[in-house]
Amino acid sequence: MPDIRLEPGSVLPDAPVLPAYGRRSLAELTPSLFAALGVPGMANPLGIQPANRVCLLLVDGLGAEQLAAHAAGAPFLAGLAASPTEAGAGQLTAGFPSSTPVSLSTLGTGAPPGAHGILGVSFEAGHGELLDALRWTTHRGGKVVDQREELPPEWVQPLDTTLHRATTAGVEVRVASAPMFDGSGLTRAALRGGRYRGVHALGDLAAELITALGEPGPVFCYGYHANLDALGHVYGPGSLAWRLELAVVDRVAALVAEALPPDGLLVVTADHGMVEVPEGERFDADTDPTLRAGVRLLGGDPRSRHVYAQPGAADDVLAGWTERLGANAWVVPGERAIAEGWFGPIASDQVRARVGDVVVAARGSAAVIRSKAEKFLSLLPGQHGSLTAAEQDIPLLLARG
Repeated sequence: MPDIRLEPGSVLPDAPVLPAYGRRSLAELTPSLFAALGVPGMANPLGIQPANRVCLLLVDGLGAEQLAAHAAGAPFLAGLAASPTEAGAGQLTAGFPSSTPVSLSTLGTGAPPGAHGILGVSFEAGHGELLDALRWTTHRGGKVVDQREELPPEWVQPLDTTLHRATTAGVEVRVASAPMFDGSGLTRAALRGGRYRGVHALGDLAAELITALGEPGPVFCYGYHANLDALGHVYGPGSLAWRLELAVVDRVAALVAEALPPDGLLVVTADHGMVEVPEGERFDADTDPTLRAGVRLLGGDPRSRHVYAQPGAADDVLAGWTERLGANAWVVPGERAIAEGWFGPIASDQVRARVGDVVVAARGSAAVIRSKAEKFLSLLPGQHGSLTAAEQDIPLLLARG
């Protein structure tokens, strides 16, 4: 990798998009929204104007590039993106890795990954095994083991959430998402503090958000929609199924906006974008001898990897992965990824230990799959997690009542 040094949020041709932590990243969003609601002690770096009822709709997988490319199918959202009228509207960077558990933890804590410690879809969490942060499980003895007792989410991610701080300050905070996520490890880590409402489809998600906005203020309701991301993974971003789902999401967002009270604010954002990975650009870390040599554990996802080396093998692992992946990835020592700000400031030795000896961010449309350990994930054309603009840039769309 060339010795490129960038300011956060900047980009050069074919260079990584470094998250704009402290200025315009996902970490600045909930503090700014709660500041607009009048919560004491919350900074407002995005300059969001005051509101008494705020609805935040997070559409998983809706990158700014994907929305722009398919604007005709999402006229309401694309219109907000093309002609922002609110202070703070525009784009944010997701953070690294640009993966759901990382981004939701960043959103919920108002802090970069290096502060909250959720550093990937999977990472070594201090017990010599990989923690699957989406399911809060590990693989042990051929079985999937729930880790909520052995690795309590409140220990893995110890920061107070912005939701809890707002609740303590008297804001009615609600979280609307699938019932299966109520009490999950990731929900406890990232979104503890709000009143959880289980919803099953877009219809009752919209109903829950509209109902919350009708309550006496101050109110903050957070709604999460996963299906656009799921269809992007399975069929590819921009596929017919993906475009039709985007059209439905667009209509739901418009319905919520139509129901906004005069003191209400609708905010639409995402946790990351997505790229399509052709079969010919998939490197298999489970079968490639070069990518296996000296590796103790391999975390992350196909577009962003934490490579944990066997004792004394870190330099050889770095050399092997660099040679094998070549121009298909940015391959750097963990210390360099930290120094260049990929994760934001590292809060503790405990978090530092979760960073791989080697950190890999895929370039272009390449991916490092695991055909044995991640069979289903390895087959999917849609992937995300890296530092490209397609994955990092996410919309920040605002509409007033």
